[in-house]
Amino acid sequence: MRAIRVHVEQPLAAGAEISLPAGAGEHLTRVLRLAAGARVLLFNGDGHDYPATLLDTTRNGARARIEGAQAAAAAESALALTLVQSIARGEKMDWILQKATELGVARIVPVFTARTEVRLDGGRGDKRLAHWRGVICAACEQCGRARLPQLDAPQPLAHWLATAAREGSLLMLDPQSSTRVRDLPALSAAQLVIGPEGGLDAADLLMLRAAGARGLALGPRVLRTETAGMAALAMLQSHHGDA
Repeated sequence: MRAIRVHVEQPLAAGAEISLPAGAGEHLTRVLRLAAGARVLLFNGDGHDYPATLLDTTRNGARARIEGAQAAAAAESALALTLVQSIARGEKMDWILQKATELGVARIVPVFTARTEVRLDGGRGDKRLAHWRGVICAACEQCGRARLPQLDAPQPLAHWLATAAREGSLLMLDPQSSTRVRDLPALSAAQLVIGPEGGLDAADLLMLRAAGARGLALGPRVLRTETAGMAALAMLQSHHGDA
C-alpha cells in the first residue's frame, strides 16, 4: 500500500505531538477514513520524511505523534532544473506546476512574456501564488518528494533575465532550432524557458539569445505550452538527471 504523506509547515522531531493542518486532517479522516492508530508520513520540506501515528481524529482536526528518527527521502534528482514558465490560463497552469513537481524540478519561475494572456493585478497575484503553492505541496505528497520546489513570484521575463543568477545552461524551446536534448553536453543544472500558448515572439527570442540562451527543439511537432515543458523536462531528466 502506498504510504500516505502529509505536508506540514512546522518543525518536526521524533516524539513531538502536533496538530495537522485543517485540510490535511479533513482529507485523512473524511476522505481516507483513517482512525487513531493509523500510520502516516509527515514532511516539512527539509528533505526528510517523518513516520507518525495518528493520535485522534475529530471533526475539528487531527493530531499525530512523530515516531522514531527522520528518514532522508530519495526522490530528488541530481539535475538542478529551473522551469521558467510563461503563465498559462486557469487549470493549465495548475497542471504544469503539478507535473513539473512530479518530474523533479528544483525551482519554478512563472513569467509574463509578450504573448502571455493572463494578468495578475493587485491581490489576485498573491491569491494565485498561494494556490500554486498548494498545488505543489499536494504534488509532493503524491510523488514522494520531501523537498518542495522553490516557487518564485510572477514577474516579467525581462526582469528575471536581468536579475537571475545563472545556474547551468540557459535553454529555451524553439521549434526552429536544430539542437535536440541528445546533443547537449553533460548537465548538472539547467534553466528551461517555456513560452505561452502563442509561443515566444521575436522580441522574447532576441532577449533570450542576448542573455546566452540556447534554442532546443523536441521534434517535428509543435506542442502546446502545457505539453512542451513536460516533454522537455522528462527528456532532460532521462539524459542528465534521473537516469
